[in-house]
Amino acid sequence: MTETSRVPKRRFGGTAAQIRSALGFYRVLAYLTGSMLLLLTAELVVRYGFGSVLMAGGMNTATGAAHGFGFVPLQNGASTVAGGVNISTTVLIIHGWMYVLYLIADFRLWSLMRWPFGKFILIALGGVIPFLSFIMERRVHAEAQAEVAANPRASKRY
Repeated sequence: MTETSRVPKRRFGGTAAQIRSALGFYRVLAYLTGSMLLLLTAELVVRYGFGSVLMAGGMNTATGAAHGFGFVPLQNGASTVAGGVNISTTVLIIHGWMYVLYLIADFRLWSLMRWPFGKFILIALGGVIPFLSFIMERRVHAEAQAEVAANPRASKRY
């Protein structure tokens, strides 16, 4: 056997344009999810470290005064403001749904690049470990671009 016949031929799961599109989608979601994760981390520090939540609007149940916008102390795990919008809970919900979109972006890029499953898991961890999504985005983006550039004939032709 010759040297070239032993080297496996690299194949992608889509065209170069599809990979670039998936890479852009992943990049946007990585930054958005990472930012929301940092907000979530700050919210958890405020909630469990200082016993407060961020509220907008509502009425103080003890005094009856209107509440505008700010931190509200928790008493027995419950807010002392009735009504209004709990910004802390909103951050939790938005991050959760953004992480779902991040996983979709991760899966799309992973399947088009035909990377091993462990790489999918490593990229997915970027949405749950603070700052990791920013680091992974840079590495994954550079690696995917390098692989596409190094293997121009590996993409599907439609």
